[in-house]
Amino acid sequence: MITTEPNMTNLFLQLGLEAGENDIRDFILQHQLPAEIKVTAAAFWSEGQRHFLAESLKSDNDWAIVVDELNEALHSDASAQATQA
Repeated sequence: MITTEPNMTNLFLQLGLEAGENDIRDFILQHQLPAEIKVTAAAFWSEGQRHFLAESLKSDNDWAIVVDELNEALHSDASAQATQA
């Protein structure tokens, strides 16, 4: 059971990623996803990371909100292109 506060920093720590403000920003900038790729299907996740993200979304717990925020951030380029079209 995860008892840490659900926020972006703790999500990155939970995923085993660097979690400094610049690290999170850089990760998001470097891992933009096309609109048709779900966050849980991204090729850059390990199986453990993918499982955590999928379970968080499926259980609709407090982590689901943060995972959804990450999803939106990873799709920000695709969303911007869609609104320009």
